[in-house]
Amino acid sequence: MERIRKAYSCGTLTKAQVNKRGYNRFLEIRKDVVVRISEEKILEDVRWGGLKGYVTNTDLPAEDVVAQYRGLWVVERAFRISKGTLDMRPMFHFNERRVEAHVCICFAADKVYKELECIIAITDIPMSVDKVLDIARTITTIRVKMPQNHEVYTKTLFLSDQQKAIQPLFDLAGLWVL
Repeated sequence: MERIRKAYSCGTLTKAQVNKRGYNRFLEIRKDVVVRISEEKILEDVRWGGLKGYVTNTDLPAEDVVAQYRGLWVVERAFRISKGTLDMRPMFHFNERRVEAHVCICFAADKVYKELECIIAITDIPMSVDKVLDIARTITTIRVKMPQNHEVYTKTLFLSDQQKAIQPLFDLAGLWVL
């Protein structure tokens, strides 16, 4: 509050300061030009400081609403992962089946990501999922089909130290192949 009062009293309150959340919640802007510090807003902030309110349209008990809100970060993280790590972008579908299919694919991708996160933790590999995926992209698998008997031989090459560090994940993946 000292900084905003000092800036306002010197007449140096800039547009950038007005746009800052820390400043603008205590300002009143009148007639698109007149700016003044609102003592009422400051008192209101002091009154509610440190408290968080929840508005909902559900019949759930208050404890359940707060618990659900505290778990919101999991959903937000899933969306962040799907947009960033999984490179999913908005799709514009025009029928309900395609929308449902898209949601299903996004859910499946998130589930695979979370499963990989668990497997990395179980195998004590000290890397994030993103790092493991970056390294996995550099690993080469060679398939050779023999001309005599048409058998196919497959060999995955783990050449660098980083690739060797995530090799246990590939060994586990071999157990899941049907």
